[in-house]
Amino acid sequence: MSLERSVTAFAGFMVLLSLVLTYWVHPLFVWLTAFVGANLLQSAFTGFCPAAIVMRKMGIRSDREQAAATR
Repeated sequence: MSLERSVTAFAGFMVLLSLVLTYWVHPLFVWLTAFVGANLLQSAFTGFCPAAIVMRKMGIRSDREQAAATR
């Protein structure tokens, strides 16, 4: 899985997790949903994503890196 798809999957998982936590644990977990949404929005404009930095350090490669490796 590429870095871009991993970031998208992680964001989706965090949104769903925060909704579950909001419903079954405490209503204030809705702020986790807001944080993930705000992070996605700022990432779209700035290109800075903390999750992508962590995933890159874990060895997940971007689409471009994967394509270059298959040549």
